[in-house]
Amino acid sequence: MNRISKIKEVNKALKNLFPHASLELKFSTGFELLIAVILSAQCTDERVNTVTNHLFQKYRTPRDYLDVSIQELEQEIKPTGFYRNKAKALKACCQKLIDEFKGALPQEIEHFVKLPGVGRKTAAMVLGNAFGINQGIAVDTHVARVTIRLALTDQEKPDKIEQKLMAVIPRIDWTQFSNAMILFGRRVCQARKPKCPECPFSEWCPSPDKTI
Repeated sequence: MNRISKIKEVNKALKNLFPHASLELKFSTGFELLIAVILSAQCTDERVNTVTNHLFQKYRTPRDYLDVSIQELEQEIKPTGFYRNKAKALKACCQKLIDEFKGALPQEIEHFVKLPGVGRKTAAMVLGNAFGINQGIAVDTHVARVTIRLALTDQEKPDKIEQKLMAVIPRIDWTQFSNAMILFGRRVCQARKPKCPECPFSEWCPSPDKTI
């Protein structure tokens, strides 16, 4: 089976496994999702949700994040880890939103990635899940790991992996595929102990990490 056929098979199988795949981060607006994704770096979604449950009640707009002191914001997000860098990123991102986008989230990924602390993964994730705009595939650590293990591409860098996947997967499926791959990576093709007996791709998976 060639790589194109594998990608198509994986996309089809993931639709069956996770027909309504969604993010596990909790949000009610695109701006909230942006904040949550920034905080999720090197942190579990569960912990981020615990922090944002309070944070989103207190800070609702980019201006709110700029008006609070950096020290107070650090304490608000401290449980997510790397809180000093994240606080700086949040403030810089919100400043850019106000200065260049009048406080609104850009709807084009080319503009979205200009926000400090935002790469294609975050931009694609927010646009796809908050606005239903498919402009990219969010290649996080889970998506990258599964893609490499299944040898869906010969690339290892996230942006290169994304380009290979987008060339095969229909645009309408990009967000669904991203979300489903993340769930699959968390629940089945886990980093340390992949549950290979539960994997629908185990027959042809070439990964040396297989536990069968």
